[in-house]
Amino acid sequence: MNLEEYPITLTLKDGLHVTIRPMTASDGPALLEFFRSLPEEDRQFLREDVTQQEVVARFVANLDYDTVLPLLAINEGKIVGDATLHRTHRGWSSHVGEIRVVVARAFQRNGLGTTLAKYLVRHAISVGLDKMVGEVIDNQVGARRAFERLGFHPEAVLKGHVKDIHGMKRDLVILANDVSHIWEKMEAMVADFSPTFGG
Repeated sequence: MNLEEYPITLTLKDGLHVTIRPMTASDGPALLEFFRSLPEEDRQFLREDVTQQEVVARFVANLDYDTVLPLLAINEGKIVGDATLHRTHRGWSSHVGEIRVVVARAFQRNGLGTTLAKYLVRHAISVGLDKMVGEVIDNQVGARRAFERLGFHPEAVLKGHVKDIHGMKRDLVILANDVSHIWEKMEAMVADFSPTFGG
């Protein structure tokens, strides 16, 4: 997939319009605003405290699309979704990509998360990845269902691997699927949007 095809403007199944494009160095303030607007329970399991300015500043200062491709969803000038594909270029897992998706509450259940994932899978195919993995906490039922709709299946459960905001240990579920199978699953799904390229 050529990144030059972005930005892509599309209509979600509830009629809302979003523009999807790769993150740029100028997105720091808007990204920080997005993360700070998320309910605490939605960001409690993110790997870093994304409400801290220095954390977000590091994200935008160290952009390397070959290692981490961050796609943003924009609505009316505000970031409403952030999805990333992480990959390594050396070693025994160079054929594997990890996907992470965070969507604003108001844009959940309208197909945005699935749409962002679809564009990341397209990119994974274009760069030759064979497998994708995603991680969810045992009580993140909605996130797990979203992965499973894309054909992901549980491959491992790490008991007591993370702590929630109350200090309770939770299990980490690792889901995975071959990239080709994910794409087939997506192609079989009813389209939730109508894209317009270059908008």
